Amino acid sequence: MKKYVLASISLFTLIILISFTGDEQFFASQNLPSPEDSIITINFSCVGDLMCHSPQFQYAAVAEDSFDFEPVFREVKKYFASSDVVFGNFETVLGGKEKQYSGFPFFNSPDDYLTSLKHVGFDYLNTANNHSLDQKEAGLIRTIDEMINHGINYFGTYTTQMDRDSIRIFQKGDFRIAFLGYSYGTNGLPVPKNKDYLINLIKPELIIKDIQSAKNLNPDLIIVYYHFGEEYQKEPNTYQEEIAKLAKDAGADIIIASHPHVLQPIELFTKPNSKLDTGFIAYSLGNFISNQQWRYSDAGVILNFTMEKNKNDGKISLKNLNCVPTYVYKGAIEGKKEYLILPSGNYADSVYTFLTKTIRSKMKEAFIDSKGILTNRSSIQIISN
Repeated sequence: MKKYVLASISLFTLIILISFTGDEQFFASQNLPSPEDSIITINFSCVGDLMCHSPQFQYAAVAEDSFDFEPVFREVKKYFASSDVVFGNFETVLGGKEKQYSGFPFFNSPDDYLTSLKHVGFDYLNTANNHSLDQKEAGLIRTIDEMINHGINYFGTYTTQMDRDSIRIFQKGDFRIAFLGYSYGTNGLPVPKNKDYLINLIKPELIIKDIQSAKNLNPDLIIVYYHFGEEYQKEPNTYQEEIAKLAKDAGADIIIASHPHVLQPIELFTKPNSKLDTGFIAYSLGNFISNQQWRYSDAGVILNFTMEKNKNDGKISLKNLNCVPTYVYKGAIEGKKEYLILPSGNYADSVYTFLTKTIRSKMKEAFIDSKGILTNRSSIQIISN
């Protein structure tokens, strides 16, 4: 009985203390973590294909062998401002100016392209895609070298077996995120003999093994970035669904993909006995920037989401999942030829005086198309301005 009375008195005292000192003062005076301190938050922004066709670097030229791509992103850069991690698919190669810059079918882009991506805010880039070997092994390795020089993290292609086996981990406080990337192929270009480590190809046994290796590092989340699917198809095919499910069942929490060059749906899922409340599969984020100026391929998306970790129980929550549909404008602005990524929901914005009636109509069409595709399988918040 005495124990019960003491407990009651202690509880009463606790209530009085909190009432008079305030939550924050009480927790601080007792050297206890406040409820806010028990939550770690990571904000993410991700995009699809970052391409560089030859007209893009021609428009970006500012002097001989000098290019500025940063203005391309000036209207969407603000959506990255509060993000801890910005990532996407780097679908080109930095083979060096000696090999002559080129676009499709064998890409070789100026190093300034990567410089601009760094300035815009990109932290991680998936480098495993069908153009990874466009400039052969030397181009793949030089691309990685430039990413290291620019302070950008890469995953999906590697320089050595040790590099490949080193799982990329982003960490904020006690919150750890693992990144893995894979491509369906290399456009028929052969991977050099005995150098399979150069690029992660989609092989079920490799994916399962890598996810287990990532788990051994005790991350809170595993993100897999795939490069797969059929080009210009607005729905994932059976192969995409099966490979996405394979990663999910093996332990991936978030699966993001590109390659079709058009948007495909986003699908939410839950996993039994998981500390994560909700994961998702984004089957294709489309083109973020390219020269593909036709319906659906001139549209992309910025996918923003927040993950919260409760340090007390280890539970992870998906918060603030939203999409900013985008449109790639190609044309003259104040007499200069430019590419400009615009939020497609701003099709009626009078600030964009350079937009013709026809282009505004295309932007509106792109916004409506994107909204319909992105919400086809799940209710996702669409940002329209």
